[in-house]
Amino acid sequence: MRKSKLESYEDILEALVNKPLTTDQIAYEINVNCTILKQRLDFLIKNSLIEERGLGKTMLNAITERGIAVLKTLHFPKYLGKITDKITVIDETLQIIREFEKKNRKKKYDK
Repeated sequence: MRKSKLESYEDILEALVNKPLTTDQIAYEINVNCTILKQRLDFLIKNSLIEERGLGKTMLNAITERGIAVLKTLHFPKYLGKITDKITVIDETLQIIREFEKKNRKKKYDK
């Protein structure tokens, strides 16, 4: 299945979180065509989410503070989803415990 632009942007930002990379390194890491990657990189540069840095003859792409903030924002719904799932499990567990306690109290009073 083909990735959306947003997913591609997110993948690029994630790849650059740990260290600056060349265009070829990013393409390899996120498994995307270099032509499409260049378009995505241009957009991210234009919007100050990444920047190009020269290292001798090599050009590296690095994430900016703004890029990190956007990446955190993109990850937030996933984080909420995980928390929601955990809260649901905890709530179900508490309900089971309450029912168990009710049954135990009934047994004590029935004796």
